[in-house]
Amino acid sequence: MFLNFYEKVTILNDFLFGWFDNFINSFSMPAWVSDAVIDSFHTLPFLFLAFLFIEFFEYFYANKINSFMKKSGKAGPLIGSLAAVIPQCGFSIIASSLYTKKLITRGTLIAIYLATSDEAVPVLLSYPEKIHLVLPVIIAKLIIAITAGYIIDLIFKSNVISDIQESSHEQGCCRHDILASDKINLWLHPLKHTINVFLFILVITLFLNFFINDNELINLFSSNNLGFKIAEPVITGIIGLIPNCAVSIALTMLLIKGTISFGAAIAGLCSNAGLGLLVLLRKNENIKDSVFLITLLVIISILSGLILQLVRV
Repeated sequence: MFLNFYEKVTILNDFLFGWFDNFINSFSMPAWVSDAVIDSFHTLPFLFLAFLFIEFFEYFYANKINSFMKKSGKAGPLIGSLAAVIPQCGFSIIASSLYTKKLITRGTLIAIYLATSDEAVPVLLSYPEKIHLVLPVIIAKLIIAITAGYIIDLIFKSNVISDIQESSHEQGCCRHDILASDKINLWLHPLKHTINVFLFILVITLFLNFFINDNELINLFSSNNLGFKIAEPVITGIIGLIPNCAVSIALTMLLIKGTISFGAAIAGLCSNAGLGLLVLLRKNENIKDSVFLITLLVIISILSGLILQLVRV
């Protein structure tokens, strides 16, 4: 049913942008430029639909999830992972805030960081021919997040959880309040977010097409050298720590273009907890604890990517 809906949207998309494609192709631009512009513009309807759904989900369920997470107890890693894997804006920010108030455990926080998908799922959904990658990405991140979360709580023991209290509202991307959305933002924020992500996709696609056109990036990442295959998830895992949605978009685009492996993409997407890491560093009074958690996050992400990488070698 969902795939049928996306096929219809694709047909409508091709119809709506047919004139635009012809217009762009009428200019004497290099093929890598025109292809990037056309491909990026075709993602607009899909991105808007995805972010519109996310906004409605947040509007109706963000406060309920926030309250539920405070009461999750030992089920925290499972509940946190399942909630985080749903594309939504700022869940890692909420999790960081809850952790600094000692309302969730270390394992739950890391599980949420690992599971959160940021822009990966919306970007994959904006390319109907790559929809088959959505489930593998979600399932891989879920398994990694839940497993790591429970192991961390088992080894390091859960930190003492204080009495439930009101948590302050946090700002997500585009400076909107995650837990106090209004009806205007139901349409305005998805539109702003669509434009922002579209611009990232356009710039990244232009960059990738340029290098792919010259075969430099393909030759670099398509190397069968075992050493490079091992290094690839290490590189993406470290890059994923950059707290910016552009990173998850770039990693997803590299996966879509076939430039990096599935294992490398997962390593980067697992470590990419977005603005949640900045909130943790800002609000957690124990700096050593924050550094420890971030180190743990990147090690788990890299090891997970390496396992997936070596299985596919």
